[in-house]
Amino acid sequence: MTQGYLALVLHAHLPYVRHPEHEHFLEEKWFYEAVTETYIPLLEVFEKLAEEGVGFRVTINLSPTLLSMLQDELLIQRYARHLEKLIELSEKEVERTRNQPDFHENAVMYRDLFHRTYFLFTEKYRNNLVEGFRKLQDAGKLEIITTGATHGYFPLLGLQREVIHAQVAAAVSLHQRLFGKPPKGFWLPECGYKPGDEQILKKFGIKYFFVESHGLLHASPRPKYGYFAPVYCPSGVAAFGRDLESSKQVWSADEGYPGDFDYRDFYRDIGYDLDFDYIAPYLPGEHIRSHTGIKYYRITGRSEHKEPYNRSRALEKAAIHAGNFMFNREKQVEWLAGILDRKPIIIAPYDAELFGHWWFEGPQWLDYLIRKIYYDQKTIEMITPSDYLEFYPCNQVSIPSESSWGWKGYHEVWLNGANDWIWRHLHKAGERMVELANTYQNADGLLQRALNQAARELLLAQSSDWAFIMKTGTMVGYAVERFQRHIWCFTRIYEDIKSNSLNQEWLQELEQRDNIFPDIDYHVYQSSNVAQLPAPLTHLTHV
Repeated sequence: MTQGYLALVLHAHLPYVRHPEHEHFLEEKWFYEAVTETYIPLLEVFEKLAEEGVGFRVTINLSPTLLSMLQDELLIQRYARHLEKLIELSEKEVERTRNQPDFHENAVMYRDLFHRTYFLFTEKYRNNLVEGFRKLQDAGKLEIITTGATHGYFPLLGLQREVIHAQVAAAVSLHQRLFGKPPKGFWLPECGYKPGDEQILKKFGIKYFFVESHGLLHASPRPKYGYFAPVYCPSGVAAFGRDLESSKQVWSADEGYPGDFDYRDFYRDIGYDLDFDYIAPYLPGEHIRSHTGIKYYRITGRSEHKEPYNRSRALEKAAIHAGNFMFNREKQVEWLAGILDRKPIIIAPYDAELFGHWWFEGPQWLDYLIRKIYYDQKTIEMITPSDYLEFYPCNQVSIPSESSWGWKGYHEVWLNGANDWIWRHLHKAGERMVELANTYQNADGLLQRALNQAARELLLAQSSDWAFIMKTGTMVGYAVERFQRHIWCFTRIYEDIKSNSLNQEWLQELEQRDNIFPDIDYHVYQSSNVAQLPAPLTHLTHV
């Protein structure tokens, strides 16, 4: 008999990276790698499970920026060409390693993998992965939810509530169009929560969202069930908290499964290891050394010495780790069932790109785990948060604390010496966008186009990814350039509107380059949208 529930939650997000002005752009590889190594493998795992009658429920957030890239014709064409180059490279690698048995087997694996990926993308899915996810949703296997339109960090953006309203409105609109129904759940970008933001979620029919563990543990009043059951905010929207134990087993660099020495080493790639003249034709346009996705070594140990990757051995380890994870969840649920007066739910959220991209064996681990849960035990059942709310519609009312799942658990990742300068620009631009929406309520023609493009530029500038990259110190120049460009474009549109000097040719170029959210309506920034919402809470006292 089921004693508790497991909710696997995958957060699939990438910043919007699209550069039609360049034939080959290095950062677009983020998208190509994620599709090849994560999104297609996950689709394949879920579809095979469904075809074989394995019961499962998984929650996945497909961010609006990711969905927009998956629907973009330019990126689709470029991705297909990227795969063709990978296939060509892998064929050369099969020949190059023919007399190197330890590497040849892996070279053949990659060649077969890239051929299969190309077939799946171009033939089976007809260049439309979104439709593949939608079919799994309609079959009752996936609960697809959404997040902020461009993954803006709500706690620091919300100087104007209209700005948060616009992030949610654009996201829900795109989700409804692509999946045929509104999302039930919402992934707060970076799990960044500020009390009162859920009132905007409620306006759009959102039933639940997620917070970091301490967001519930420090809620007011303290939740009776900790983070093993949701709480209702006073607005009626449910908050679910991340489980620390299940997260640690997968995320931890020291104790988590992906660090096992038998798994593939992410960092040893032939893009860095092989002779430059040989590999150069398969590197980005300026022939900058970068990852190709072909990696021949396993983690091996902490030293620089690496042993060849053994796929069979790695998959055996993935099966062992899946069994271990299930066993630990069983024992966790058995213990909780003995002290709670309801069946607990364990919320296990992960970045989707962990599975396949960073952890090569991750999709197979998921496959093994889901099968084992379905066939090998009766203690836990896989469900989604909305399923749990149907089972337990009555929950404690409490207000989660301000929090995030970033370093130190609050706002330090997105507000620090490396990126604090961006916020004054975002706040001023938000103020100006609200001003434009309130002033020009009945715009049409060129003015309407300009207002809608101003909304796009602001949304793109608000992406939390730029602040995150500035903090981590990787590709900082690109993040700074993207942020500055979107703020500059927004400011020019604002000034051109105010001075009645719009340049149609320049605006058209901007619409073609920054073409996200083609159906955006600048009216989502009008103050009337949030005028009737309760005032946000500014002070909490633990009861």
